[in-house]
Amino acid sequence: MQPDHQQTEDKRKELGRSDEPVEDELVEEFENTVAEGADRLNRTWRALVITGLFGGIDVGLGIMAMLAVKDATGSDLLAGMAFGIGLFALRLAHSELFTEDFLIPINAVVAKHGTWLQLCRLWTVTLVANLAGGWLFMWVVGAAFPQFEQLLLETSVKYMESGLTLETAALAILAGSTITLSTRMSQGTSNDVVTALISLISGLLVVGLGMLHGALNSIIIFGAMHLGAAISYSDWFVWFLWVIPLNMVGGLVIITLPRLIRTLELIKKERAEQSRKLVAQGLED
Repeated sequence: MQPDHQQTEDKRKELGRSDEPVEDELVEEFENTVAEGADRLNRTWRALVITGLFGGIDVGLGIMAMLAVKDATGSDLLAGMAFGIGLFALRLAHSELFTEDFLIPINAVVAKHGTWLQLCRLWTVTLVANLAGGWLFMWVVGAAFPQFEQLLLETSVKYMESGLTLETAALAILAGSTITLSTRMSQGTSNDVVTALISLISGLLVVGLGMLHGALNSIIIFGAMHLGAAISYSDWFVWFLWVIPLNMVGGLVIITLPRLIRTLELIKKERAEQSRKLVAQGLED
């Protein structure tokens, strides 16, 4: 008699389009994320900087929409949905947002299509470039729309005034997990309408519910600082130092880790295949 798990695996292989012991949709998603993740990890320094800068600019575009809707309606939820325009722009323009790299490139690294050093390079350059692009774009927004000064100030103070508490820590964790989950959902579709819907929902949740996202909120805070808010860069940096790690906990532990466990068979197979290729290349050399 075969063990139950073996019978289940054999049945899965028999019914699926592939011979893998997981659903065909997971196989396709895994292959796509590994390929895309490898591309991101192997970008040139110039490409990393440019995609990161445009990521900050795209976020700034969403913030501009958020401010306009908030100013007109007073609704946090509608303003959050408007911010989704920036997330949609990120995906259509293939720009890079720091927290979007908590899933796709990690799949590539664990499947031996990249290194942890490459991942650290991707994270560091993307985060710094996001902040730089957002800082510059919000200077232009502040110059163009000085009427948003009070709104930017109120929003920034709301993000920073409580410091690190159980509530703010949970809000930062949820922001990281929400953006990472939306990245995973977007990876599963090629339909622009569905991608737009995912972006609007993500904006509704992250911005509309006041979650704490290190890169996104920092760009809002920069906008307030440009307009004269009594917030110093040291104040911002202290806040930033505890928000970013908690964003990473939300994205990596809550979303990415279970996904890696779910596709463990695929990861093992791909790692073995990559090891065989490296051995073969070594023999040829």
